[in-house]
Amino acid sequence: MNNNSIKTDVLIVGGGPVGLAMAVELGYQGIDCILIEQTNGEVTDPKVSTVGPRSMELCRRWGIAQKIRNAGWPADHTLDIAWVTSVGGHEIYRVHFSAYAQRTLPDYAPETEQVCPQDWFAPVFQNFLGKYPNGVIKYLSHLDSFEQTDQGIIAQVTNLETGSTEVIYARYMVASDGARSAVRKACGVDAPALHATQKFQSVVFKAPELAAQMGKNHAMVYFLVNPMIQEPLRAVDGKELYRLILKPQEDGQVRDATEAIRSAISIDTEFEIVSNLPWHLTHRVADHFRSGNIFFVGDSAHTLSPSGGFGMNTGIGDAVDLGWKLAATLQGWAGDNLLDTYETERYAIAVRNLQEANANLQRTQKRSIPPVIMSDSPEGDRIRQEMAEGMERSGVKREFDSPGVHFGFRYESKAIIPDGTPPSDDPFEWKQSSYPGCRAPHAWLAPGLSTLDLFGHGFVLMHFHPTQEVETFEKAFQERGVPFTSKQIDNPEMAQLYNRAFVLVRPDGHVAWRGDTLPDDPGDLIDRVRGAF
Repeated sequence: MNNNSIKTDVLIVGGGPVGLAMAVELGYQGIDCILIEQTNGEVTDPKVSTVGPRSMELCRRWGIAQKIRNAGWPADHTLDIAWVTSVGGHEIYRVHFSAYAQRTLPDYAPETEQVCPQDWFAPVFQNFLGKYPNGVIKYLSHLDSFEQTDQGIIAQVTNLETGSTEVIYARYMVASDGARSAVRKACGVDAPALHATQKFQSVVFKAPELAAQMGKNHAMVYFLVNPMIQEPLRAVDGKELYRLILKPQEDGQVRDATEAIRSAISIDTEFEIVSNLPWHLTHRVADHFRSGNIFFVGDSAHTLSPSGGFGMNTGIGDAVDLGWKLAATLQGWAGDNLLDTYETERYAIAVRNLQEANANLQRTQKRSIPPVIMSDSPEGDRIRQEMAEGMERSGVKREFDSPGVHFGFRYESKAIIPDGTPPSDDPFEWKQSSYPGCRAPHAWLAPGLSTLDLFGHGFVLMHFHPTQEVETFEKAFQERGVPFTSKQIDNPEMAQLYNRAFVLVRPDGHVAWRGDTLPDDPGDLIDRVRGAF
């Protein structure tokens, strides 16, 4: 190593939400990492609006859930979704959701989702991680090139502020450098499109009086249903900032933002345009999520339609699955094949969530909108009524209330030991389950203490059998250097929820194995779940 070099366990390339989550998870697991980000870290476009409920559970794990809740969204702001001919025009259908101030927790999770656009989300994580060298983030740092050796990664990095260069030596590298991932491309890994690319534009504007003018009829999201616009208009900060999504004109030209806003809002309100940016909606999943000691997470591995809000949350799931496996490997207790299960487990989830998001997108794009829908005539009333009845029948609410998509995914890999018949794969039939591969069920052990709060470091054996000893099981873990704790629980309701006398939970909170008796010789079981198969 020369003087201008740094050594770390994991180099993360890209400081978007998923790269930040990756760094936080590695820090949580006690792993040294450096995150390089080529910008100064400031987020000006408030994209990504909702941190999903499973991601909020992971923020809880890291100790920052309350910081996300306090980031700025007003607790009393409506969370309703309304389908309207225009804002202030005819309302066709509304899905009501209680504001956070009035909301109670569901029985299946210790957290709810939280509106938190990226310009609020990023600073919470950035402040938590800190700036290098006291923290882990190196801003204004561009990855020039890299090579893989038997020892790991050698990366050449330029500081864009000073022009100086340095070499970063890392055991592993994680690419979170977005949909056009230069790292993934340099590794020769393709990300084929599963559906056609679509062009959109995003208009961000300020309308400080709109919420007061709408009063009790205000919504968080308005789906516009008129011949000019069939896209959403969304409150961004709960105060004055809004985002209007548009399809460009048929010739591909960017639509005039002022004209579009006036088509979307039929009441007289002052507005100021902040930005009008084109973007491409792609549906891609990389052929591989790993290339040697380099891993792809978030948009570098998969891009999804924003319909349903699964994109960033899928990426945060990547970070946690990969994070504990990198930690186990670096700490010396993982088997040789544990890191291979990252791709096995997360590829299937990426495809699943992509298809669910695309189904939401297609539902909104299939409607034919006759001009009479805008009128006060009996014909206009009839069409709006028929559309509302169709929305009720088709269950449009599920795009905005889909716990099965956020919680109901199930991992399948050689590091998970299935038993019996798995639960339904239909996210709209989801119930909490201890079936191997599922996220372990949440229940309250005490006020403020969830079963999920037990999981994070090492394996945890949830133990509902009052007499059988676990010493042999525990000793087998100790012999292999695998961190392990057991938790005996004397609660019939919780035992019924977990559905087996013994449930072994991984550091990411997913079930690895379960059974009504412990094996006499648990060595094979432990080797399997730690990736030594």
